Amino acid sequence: MGKIATNIVASGNGWSMGDVVCTFGPEDRSFEEQHTTISITIVVEGSFQYRSTFGSDVLSPGSLLLGNLGQPFECRHEHGTGDRCLAFFYSPEFFERAGLAGIFPAHRIPAISDLSPWIVEARQAIERAEGVTFEELAHGLPAAVLATLGVSRQLNPSAADERRISTVLRFIEGNLSEPLPLERLASTAKMSEFHFLRSFKQVTRVTPHQYIMRARLRQAAVRLKTSSDKVLEIALDTGFGDLSNFNHAFRAEFGVSPTRFRS
Repeated sequence: MGKIATNIVASGNGWSMGDVVCTFGPEDRSFEEQHTTISITIVVEGSFQYRSTFGSDVLSPGSLLLGNLGQPFECRHEHGTGDRCLAFFYSPEFFERAGLAGIFPAHRIPAISDLSPWIVEARQAIERAEGVTFEELAHGLPAAVLATLGVSRQLNPSAADERRISTVLRFIEGNLSEPLPLERLASTAKMSEFHFLRSFKQVTRVTPHQYIMRARLRQAAVRLKTSSDKVLEIALDTGFGDLSNFNHAFRAEFGVSPTRFRS
């Protein structure tokens, strides 16, 4: 008999993210369940049939499964065994703090280009265990999903928002060697985490994590050219937790390894 194993890889105030592996197959009998949280689930591998009050659909890699609190559902694997999903679980209070609708008007979003960057980022984050990226995904994904469904609209940043984001940009530049989680940055901006993340992306066109990563890499590149410090020392001083992550990020940004860049 198949089973479902959920490994919670990250969590925060009112949210958690799980790597969910299912081994049910055609021989297993389906049964009705009920969503105990609000959830957004990214299908990574395999496929399965899903039925709820919204009807019945086949979920496949790249598609999103949306669960409303208390909503009954049934999953079947008539066409093959197993699947793997990345699931974000939310409390109703999380959506209330974000000022977002806590009820989805559908249970499925097919694989579409608008949400592909979010799906790719989630896959990369879970492969590299990047906690900061999990945090940004958890706060940004609900708004992106609701916008795709036409439930919410995107507001342009105000002059006050731009001023607060500018303050945070200066704060980041002065504290690159320190941990800079989303909560700390939002507090510096005197904004909620949800409003801050949305405004930051609108002003800078990148997420806080992407901005910080590139700022740290630029700082490291300057030190590589102007000092004789060891690569490991530079990596740790510029906020990278280990040499492997630093080398990977540096090569992705500059096209060569730190050692090659220095020479």
